[in-house]
Amino acid sequence: MKPLARTAAIATALILTATVAWAVGSSSTSRRPPSDYSRASAAIDSRNYPLAIALLEKVVARDGRNADAFNLLGFSHRKLGDFRKAMAFYAEALRIDPSHKGAHEYIGEAYLETGNLSKAKEHLAKLDKICFLPCGEFRDLKKAVAAYEAKLR
Repeated sequence: MKPLARTAAIATALILTATVAWAVGSSSTSRRPPSDYSRASAAIDSRNYPLAIALLEKVVARDGRNADAFNLLGFSHRKLGDFRKAMAFYAEALRIDPSHKGAHEYIGEAYLETGNLSKAKEHLAKLDKICFLPCGEFRDLKKAVAAYEAKLR
């Protein structure tokens, strides 16, 4: 067998082996139960914010550097109307990861909900710098700011 053909045969065998290993490893009998974080995300999707908060508190108790979990804690508290806690959790997410796009979007929305347009615009400007190309978080906050400004007219 020629060297190029042998290399192609070896590569094909490796790909097939990896594919079979992945398929076997991802069978329903070997799956782990969903993590607290994924269960919290599902709870948020179904608007069960108290359950999401309980699950996310477990996540941050185990991993105090999980900016995503702190961001979702802020979101859940905001949806329940507790803006003080929401802002504290967003601030913690941004302390851990100053470029966290979701936290900038959500804290901007919280500022709009509490009547602070200038602070919302500050986070919109930060997203404009963070997102190399316009990202969903930037577009969503920009749309929310525009809607807020339209109501003021």
